[in-house]
Amino acid sequence: MTARDPITCHVLDTTAGRPAKAVRVRLEGPRGSQPPKEFESTTDDDGRIKTWLPYSSATSSGDVPVYTLDHVLGQVEGSSTWTLRFDVEGYYGEGNTFFPEAAVVFRVHKGQHYHVPLLLSPYSYTTYRGS
Repeated sequence: MTARDPITCHVLDTTAGRPAKAVRVRLEGPRGSQPPKEFESTTDDDGRIKTWLPYSSATSSGDVPVYTLDHVLGQVEGSSTWTLRFDVEGYYGEGNTFFPEAAVVFRVHKGQHYHVPLLLSPYSYTTYRGS
């Protein structure tokens, strides 16, 4: 059994009728935390993200972040708000999509697993809470 983080996602390219491979995704949250916690990953061959790494921008300097998603969620009491940012333009190519980015904002309650599928095409997207 493969280990997975408490927040996962899955991207399906509905135009091609297959999983969307190599989509860059950033996970941000919990909203209002200081400093903000950000994670990143890229969808695998099946269009899935099961684990996250701390985000570090190309212009960041200094120490590499060492927190994990489990660690961050363990410090949150009650519910928290998170955002998934899907790099749609990076997947379809510059100028080939109406939405350069798809952002999905959702609420997390401690101790639960959240799977957020994204059904994607160049001119639309939809999402739901998966299992």
